[in-house]
Amino acid sequence: MGTGAPGTAAEFAGRVRGRSPLLGYWVALDAPPATERLAATGYDFVVLDAQHGLIDDRGVLAGLTAVDAARSVPGAPGAVGVVRVAANDPTPIGRALDSGAAGVIVPLVSSAAEAAGAVRAARYPPDGIRSFGPLRSGLRVGPSPVESNAALVVLAMVETPGGLADVAAIAATPGLDGLFVGPNDLRLALGAPTPDDPAFDEQLEAALVAVREACDAAGIAAGLFTTSGEQAARRLAEGFTFVCVSGDLTHLEQAARDHLAVARGGRG
Repeated sequence: MGTGAPGTAAEFAGRVRGRSPLLGYWVALDAPPATERLAATGYDFVVLDAQHGLIDDRGVLAGLTAVDAARSVPGAPGAVGVVRVAANDPTPIGRALDSGAAGVIVPLVSSAAEAAGAVRAARYPPDGIRSFGPLRSGLRVGPSPVESNAALVVLAMVETPGGLADVAAIAATPGLDGLFVGPNDLRLALGAPTPDDPAFDEQLEAALVAVREACDAAGIAAGLFTTSGEQAARRLAEGFTFVCVSGDLTHLEQAARDHLAVARGGRG
């Protein structure tokens, strides 16, 4: 992926906007030492999930600090920290960016107007409405409002019926850097009774193609959450450029279960 980890928010933004393939890792647990180790493994970015993850404002700050600290680990390329904010609202968006996030993933964007609102919330005037108070972010993102506006990435999640219906207009929103698909919610939006109902695989694939083509037409990044390295590689080959590979809580449970099975030797 690219030529090593992005390093700075501005470099990360350049690669997102250049549609270079980027691989990230999803963090749901408020465990900064674990986040630091994960950020040092070679991923391009680490997403802290402040919507469904077990991470509050203080946890976001600690997690972003841990991601930055990983760059000092000998031999580790480091990564940049991104936050999936709790809602499409100026307060959580601004707090995540003030804490030092290189970008935000904004959930439940159902229209071009909502996408434009997310962009405005992440940008200082005159480009947006973000209040100036970069108590931590000023050390690494910017520091001037103009530099900050240029360095920060905003991605809108397409995961609702309205978002899918308006996907072309959302992708064309000025200042938006990419779309990000939450497959579980998108499958539910398509009418599936559960997030993993295989009867809706074909409809989900068609929706993913629609999102990717909308991004291609607008010249922005196409992002997606995946559940494995194999799935991530396949999606990159299809044309997605901003891909997450599962997450900490899922992998912790999988590893614990797998080692237990080996230790018991299949005896139950």
